[in-house]
Amino acid sequence: MNEKIKKEIQKEVEREFPEDFALQQVHIARKLLSEEAKEKGIEFWKFIKMRVKEIKDATHSV
Repeated sequence: MNEKIKKEIQKEVEREFPEDFALQQVHIARKLLSEEAKEKGIEFWKFIKMRVKEIKDATHSV
């Protein structure tokens, strides 16, 4: 994902939640994951499940 999209997402979320940095971070992360899923042509929740499995597999192999 390119930096322009990341910056647009960040600015949008900062406008939506100007006084809550923590909430901004949660929404930025969710939107970035959503964009990544869209780029890969995967439904959002399937993408999340796939990422969780990758993390679990990586931590169990250590």
